[in-house]
Amino acid sequence: MPRYTVHVRGEWLAVPCQNSTNTVRWLGKEAVRRYMKNKPDNGGFDSVEEVKFYVRRCKGLGLLDHDDTLEVALEDNEFVEVVIEGDVMSPDFIPSQPEGVYLYSKYREPEQYIYLDGNSLTTKDLVNLGKGLYKIKLTPEAEAKVRASREVIESIVNERRVVYGITTGFGKFARTVIPNSKLQELQVNLVRSHSAGVGKPLIPERSRMLLALRINVLAKGYSGISLETLHQVIEAFNASCLPYIPEQGTVGASGDLAPLSHLALGLIGEGKMWSPKSGWADAKYVLQAHGLKPITLKPKEGLALINGTQMITSLGCEAVERASAIARQADIVAALTLEVLKGTTRAFDTDIHALRPHRGQIEVAFRFRSLLDSDHHPSEIAESHRFCDRVQDAYTLRCCPQVHGVVNDTIAFVKDIITTEINSATDNPMVFDERKETISGGNFHGEYPAKALDYLAIGVHELAAISERRIERLCNPSLSELPAFLVTEGGLNSGFMIAHCTAASLVSENKALCHPSSVDSLSTSAATEDHVSMGGWAARKALKVIEHVEQVLAVELLAACQGIEFLRPLRTTTPLEKVYDLVRSVVRPWMKDRFMAPDIEATHRLLVDQKASVWEVAEPYIEKYRREHIPESRPISPTAFSLASSKNTSHHHHSDSEEYDEQ
Repeated sequence: MPRYTVHVRGEWLAVPCQNSTNTVRWLGKEAVRRYMKNKPDNGGFDSVEEVKFYVRRCKGLGLLDHDDTLEVALEDNEFVEVVIEGDVMSPDFIPSQPEGVYLYSKYREPEQYIYLDGNSLTTKDLVNLGKGLYKIKLTPEAEAKVRASREVIESIVNERRVVYGITTGFGKFARTVIPNSKLQELQVNLVRSHSAGVGKPLIPERSRMLLALRINVLAKGYSGISLETLHQVIEAFNASCLPYIPEQGTVGASGDLAPLSHLALGLIGEGKMWSPKSGWADAKYVLQAHGLKPITLKPKEGLALINGTQMITSLGCEAVERASAIARQADIVAALTLEVLKGTTRAFDTDIHALRPHRGQIEVAFRFRSLLDSDHHPSEIAESHRFCDRVQDAYTLRCCPQVHGVVNDTIAFVKDIITTEINSATDNPMVFDERKETISGGNFHGEYPAKALDYLAIGVHELAAISERRIERLCNPSLSELPAFLVTEGGLNSGFMIAHCTAASLVSENKALCHPSSVDSLSTSAATEDHVSMGGWAARKALKVIEHVEQVLAVELLAACQGIEFLRPLRTTTPLEKVYDLVRSVVRPWMKDRFMAPDIEATHRLLVDQKASVWEVAEPYIEKYRREHIPESRPISPTAFSLASSKNTSHHHHSDSEEYDEQ
């Protein structure tokens, strides 16, 4: 007999259907009837017949025709939503889909597996797990370690030893011993009481990353979870059953207790859960729809699921990967702007940067040379001003290697800390199989990732700060030698006037967001947890800063391509023409004013879409230049910034005489 899970005004109802010819209208009425039956006041209705409603699938939010039969319109065990006409949704109503539903309706169950052992996960792996590209399996070595640590817990319980979090309460209640008959209840109570977060739920990608990272930590074998329970957690991940996890509520020590408790709450079949099949529904229904059973927590297992820095660190992985991507592309965007503003490549000479050999600075200068070298890629724009009387450029052009360079080095520093953190055991107490004992410590403290992500926000922000100044130079006719705001018939048309304002507003927001959260601490848990990291906010605002940086660079890229229109028929270098062509494949030139927001968004996607990004277009030229200009005796490490560089040969305009320094 087919069965449907129907959502009516926040209630989830299981509706069996005996007759396959029943219609969508019948299902809606039956769901409303069951809803009214459960309400003392019949839900405010006199009869089912007076209720007007429409029905939609939870997956993809497609509206259903009332006259279609259920066997045609729906699959067995499908989740649907009955929306009653005239309802005003309460602010705490959880819609059936998270933000950006169009992205999730495209979800395809992955066929590939990634093996986790707790020691070798990379930031890129975790982001890909978040995107739903892999399912998870444990390595045999990890399974053996998990089994061994669980045996230690079993012996503690059997011997009735007093051990924190296993046979005692938590935090201030650490001295309260719990009888063996209540150890299971202790763990369930822990998860329920600690599920006290607020705010919007994490989007599916971030929930998936959080769940995958927790699995990786448990796979290390120092948490004391049973292999049976860990396999159940992995099955939930592989089915993309993702608990409702509010983004606010962690102080980042003792770990990310509130978010991880919400994660565990869904796994034990309580609270809300989301899957591509169900949308948001009660966790027990979502697990059931995927053939899964709620987890029954054994001693220590609730604590094993909720103790650690995985919220800070999983969001930190996304921040590091997005920061790396936008930092690479910022060099390309800035090089295009330099061409449009008729700047010089002289400031990128190898010998200058050899005298201040920071790795990031040297690599950025190299990228500029690889994109702008007129001897290698002839540039008609560069040739047109080879003998002009200007001596040197403004800092926003000339100092890109120094400013962009330290951003690259910051990202590398933070990535190192985050990579260590995602492969660390951050529980308390730790279970040591070799010593047959548990030891209480402080690995749950989030200070490492919190400080690193505050630093990341400060570093990456500078890409937007310097980009906004370059946008100003492009739009200001007294600085650009181009039409005001990059448009003909100025006055009648405003061109890029307000696009520049948008960039300025985002840079200003970033300045407030760059105040480090990890300099704050508030004592919690009756002064047991008297110094905390505030790392959850550090991670969330680092992501917000990076998002703003991506948007500002999208505006600069759009403006630089518009600037090229006024220099035609002259052409820039081959790689930069390829970048121009990519932008023009999604945004046409700005001949007169039109709705601009879609143009900015289309350009933004070219910076964040890994399959058709600005970096993908330019990278082959950068790497070809590297191979041709770097001696074979100095190999490039694929994971480190290049210390090797080529000798610059292209010096268009700016004579050596009359050199001056702008102050």
